[in-house]
Amino acid sequence: MPIRNILVVDDSPTDRQHLTDLLAKSGFNVAVAASAEEAYAKVKLAKPDLVLMDVVMPGQNGFQATRTLKSDASTKDIPVIICSTKGQETDRVWGLRQGARDYVVKPVKSDELLAKIAALG
Repeated sequence: MPIRNILVVDDSPTDRQHLTDLLAKSGFNVAVAASAEEAYAKVKLAKPDLVLMDVVMPGQNGFQATRTLKSDASTKDIPVIICSTKGQETDRVWGLRQGARDYVVKPVKSDELLAKIAALG
């Protein structure tokens, strides 16, 4: 299934805009959410092809949000790439254990992110 529609989940307006610009210039349709709670509502409604998930957010963090999406039968097949400033190997391993398909450290390198998205499609 080719990836066309991506939901960017990040509490930072700057990071949301940066990722939106990068993805839109590459031909993706992009929606945004500023929290895990907003992301759940948008994922249920729009069923994006991919979720880019920040980790450090108020309320539920991205690890918890990924685990919730993966435990719900209606959203478990939507791939998640964690996109975070948390760059330790333990963070990456923990993110993958929560159900993420991949992990990207901020600041995001556009070539790296696009390659990881292409690998999922």
